[in-house]
Amino acid sequence: MLSLLLLPACEQAREDRLAGSIQIVGDSIPQPLDGKSGDPVRGQQVFVSREDGHCVLCHQVGSLDAEFQGNVGPALTGIGARLTAGQIRYRIVDAQGIWPDTVMPSYYRTGDLRQVGNEYSGKPALGAQQIEDIVAFLETQTN
Repeated sequence: MLSLLLLPACEQAREDRLAGSIQIVGDSIPQPLDGKSGDPVRGQQVFVSREDGHCVLCHQVGSLDAEFQGNVGPALTGIGARLTAGQIRYRIVDAQGIWPDTVMPSYYRTGDLRQVGNEYSGKPALGAQQIEDIVAFLETQTN
């Protein structure tokens, strides 16, 4: 019974450390951040951009024409067939909320962080639209 009472408190604590007002449902953030949908073309650009997400540093996508795709994180080929948009979104927004020991950054988190430079303190690594664009791109990865 005690664990049932603590679950809403734990979910609220996770939501409070994020950049915006977000509702986490299980292992998903079902609604787009800021209510805006993403663009898969822009998402691919953020995914490979060294200045933005630079997701290819750790992940591979079979259909992507990008050099030096990483293998630290799981391959994302076919991710759109395995996970919902909400599940993909949550993993980008706050991977550490799902897997506390992961090395993947929580791209939309602003609180409960360590070793953050002063110029980045209180700011998410990626904006809401950038995250939605990545989600849209990864949703297209179904093979």
